[in-house]
Amino acid sequence: MKIADTYEHQLTTQAYGQKPFIEGVEIIELSFHNDDGGNFVELFRLEEGRIAGVKEPFTAKQISASVLTPGTIKAFHIHKKQNDLWYVSPYDRLLVNLRDLREDSPTFNAHVRLVLGGGKNSMLRIPHGVAHGAANAYERNMTLLYATSEQFNPSEPDEHRLPWDAFGAEIWALVKG
Repeated sequence: MKIADTYEHQLTTQAYGQKPFIEGVEIIELSFHNDDGGNFVELFRLEEGRIAGVKEPFTAKQISASVLTPGTIKAFHIHKKQNDLWYVSPYDRLLVNLRDLREDSPTFNAHVRLVLGGGKNSMLRIPHGVAHGAANAYERNMTLLYATSEQFNPSEPDEHRLPWDAFGAEIWALVKG
């Protein structure tokens, strides 16, 4: 079969191979329990202050929530000491971009783009030194719950910023087609 030349040059193929990863970034699948009355998910199981279920020890010092209104991009943040654990409900959806800025990392400068929520029930562990951000490209508010390994200190914040488009504006666009 021959595709008309008019369309042949426009054809693309979605990549189904192994997705890129960043050393220390972890996706932790969570149980999602359904019954006649609704749903239940256990987010953070604490054992002596440590969050269980992650590969590297993670002691939670603060748990917070952030609501992203439609069209919001909250990026890029980077921490020099703090590690994050992010959770987005399966009923919400956030586009996430990560970039490894650690010069000594085997995945230095690697980029990962993923969707949190969107029918999946998982947490995302983001180690310090990995630039991260989230976008709400959808038409209703979305909520991000997160635990941090450090408490926020407004007099010495470990929250450093890069421009939202530091790695290109196109990484925040929804892939259509």
